[in-house]
Amino acid sequence: KIKNTNFLGIPKNPSPLKITDSRHSSKNVGSTVGDPMSTNGVREVEKTLDRISKLPDAVLIQILSLLPTKDAVASCVLSKRWRYLCNSIDNFHFDGCSYYNNVESFVFLVDHVLSHCTCSKIKKFQLILPYNSEWNFDLSISRWMNFAVERKVEDVVLCLCDDNFTFELPISICTCSSLITLDWSCCAIDKESVIQWKLLKSLKLNYVFIDNDDLAKILSGCPALETLELSLFEGFRRLEITSSNLKRLSLGSYWWFYGRADEPLEIIAPYLQHLEISGDLDYLKCKLVNVSSLVTATLTFNITCITEIEGFADEDGCSDYHQGFRNLVLDYLQKLSYATELTIGRWFAEVVFMLRLEGVLLPKLRCKCLTLEMYVTKNNLYGAASLLQNSPLLETLNIPLRARAFNDFCCQLELRYLDKGRHIILQSWISNAVFPNLKNVTFDACIYECRKKWFGGGNDKLFELSVFLLKNATALKKFVIVSKRRICRECSESCVSQYLSGLAKKLLDSPRSSKKLLIIYQESALD
Repeated sequence: KIKNTNFLGIPKNPSPLKITDSRHSSKNVGSTVGDPMSTNGVREVEKTLDRISKLPDAVLIQILSLLPTKDAVASCVLSKRWRYLCNSIDNFHFDGCSYYNNVESFVFLVDHVLSHCTCSKIKKFQLILPYNSEWNFDLSISRWMNFAVERKVEDVVLCLCDDNFTFELPISICTCSSLITLDWSCCAIDKESVIQWKLLKSLKLNYVFIDNDDLAKILSGCPALETLELSLFEGFRRLEITSSNLKRLSLGSYWWFYGRADEPLEIIAPYLQHLEISGDLDYLKCKLVNVSSLVTATLTFNITCITEIEGFADEDGCSDYHQGFRNLVLDYLQKLSYATELTIGRWFAEVVFMLRLEGVLLPKLRCKCLTLEMYVTKNNLYGAASLLQNSPLLETLNIPLRARAFNDFCCQLELRYLDKGRHIILQSWISNAVFPNLKNVTFDACIYECRKKWFGGGNDKLFELSVFLLKNATALKKFVIVSKRRICRECSESCVSQYLSGLAKKLLDSPRSSKKLLIIYQESALD
């Protein structure tokens, strides 16, 4: 099917190597004797190859193991010595995204490489399947996973370029005793399968539908599990973690695929130390039943108003809906009052502002490091300031300035609440505020939007917050502003860097309560 080429698409009889110099036309290597420029270039290449050739086989195999497997196999044409080195690699990375129209070649590549593999133990097996709606990968995946399990694989990554297909975990991988990390996308679990991952420490499941029984079976089969990450998940409504080894839980985005369900997701994890809930949860309520050991928590998720659901227009239902989430946020603050590190997102700060508008008293937090992951606006500034006011032990404040959230829709009810902040003055909103322990403040900007859009008509709440901190942080030592220099596509200027450098200059002339304050502005080129 691929004529005159090998399975990698390399010509069977390649033409002589050509080297092109800016001052000379392309010439064959064999005809460059009289050309000193080309001769020197060939000699440099030969010296480099000679230095590499002096390395022992074990080192060369380690180097090849770090490459994409297709590139590692291509090295076999370099010389006789390299011909069989790739057969001994113990890391496999098959990326099938470029095989969209040639799935057979991808399957042949994987089969060919594995059939020539001589290593006795595989460290990592990474497989990115190409998208093809007409190709059934079930048998191929089972065959490849069986091979990896026989070679006592430690780390497995499998994902699909399209999320419309789901694969069941092969029976062999479900009882793989050597597995340490598993990252699987678009997976399902057979009800009859047994999970036995005695050494597994990290489990990541993406685009996954599992019910309560499936999840309980997974957790009971992973006694050594330390990290659990579930993203784009659906199905289960109870997450109970009884193992004292599992310290880190991450939930990212709810996969609303099988229709709306009103039951909240209950999290019972008395030994959990690190919790992250992020992404778009739509209407899903993640209820913290028992997280008494939490040290760090990241709450950067967004909630969708029920009025966005097609055919729903009940304003009273919308009011009750938002009240339910305000009660949920208040419960979060109470459950997380002993955490020492908190990261809060835009939606959470806005709800805190609504709670304060209703006169709700917030619990005191023992947080020492607070990160506000948002672009500062009138809608979230006063909620963020309320969190600062209720964190008397706070020592470090980080505000990574990012672009606006993709889904920042607010219904009419929310807008009426948030519009009350239009004429509020921060100093009067939080009167007699003092931050006796705050020592470090950092603004880290990596914004791809024009500054005019960022501030929405010159409504500079970031400067207002900065001045507020300078006035009330009596022990502040460092105020650091970090900017990435880039040319804006809309205004053709480095608008964000110009603003932040101007902000630093204005802060130098602003009143402050700390006599040891150092204001630092750092600017670097965008990576």
